[in-house]
Amino acid sequence: MRYERYELVIFDNDGVLVDSEPLANTILAGYLTELGHPTSYEDSLRDYMGSAVHRVHDLVHERTGLRLPEDFDETLHARTFAAFERELEPVPGAADVLKRLVAEGVPYCLASSGSHRRIRVGHRKTGLDAWFRDENIFSSEDVGRGKPAPDLFLHAAARMGVAPERCVVVEDSRLGVEAALAAGMDVYGFTAMTPREKLAGAKGYVDRMEDLLPTLGL
Repeated sequence: MRYERYELVIFDNDGVLVDSEPLANTILAGYLTELGHPTSYEDSLRDYMGSAVHRVHDLVHERTGLRLPEDFDETLHARTFAAFERELEPVPGAADVLKRLVAEGVPYCLASSGSHRRIRVGHRKTGLDAWFRDENIFSSEDVGRGKPAPDLFLHAAARMGVAPERCVVVEDSRLGVEAALAAGMDVYGFTAMTPREKLAGAKGYVDRMEDLLPTLGL
């Protein structure tokens, strides 16, 4: 592969750095079903993986004409954070990749659909907080629209002082890939949970985190 050095590596968080998608989508599907909106785990992955919580509200209202309870977000987050504290693990190889980027002097950041609180709870549990500071953590809370809109990735690039075309994004969701492409960034699909065909448009794919840096030419 031709060596191509990017000026900024932007990581999604859920499913890319922390192995949170199985936990979070199990909880979301169960809670929606409990509220009278039958949702399977597979439904949750298809409709909500990689998105901010406002998408849940939007799709439920679009499909049923009903509104979720006012305390939906608070209850969902409480259940999710409790599961994270009990069970969350880092994605295998994630810490090694971050360590190598630091050693190589390659700037990186995180741009997640999750809230800042969710990100920090997960990082504390998995030990990834050692590799991130406030200055390189960006959440959909920071912008008006979450993925698949490009706003979050463009915001992260601007804050990090790097032009979009010099950024590369690592994503494991269809919505995330769409957002990165809309931002004018190269994107590599992480396929540990998501089949390649669902990440169409990615420049390349990695099945294991330890394969990422060689794929990027590092």
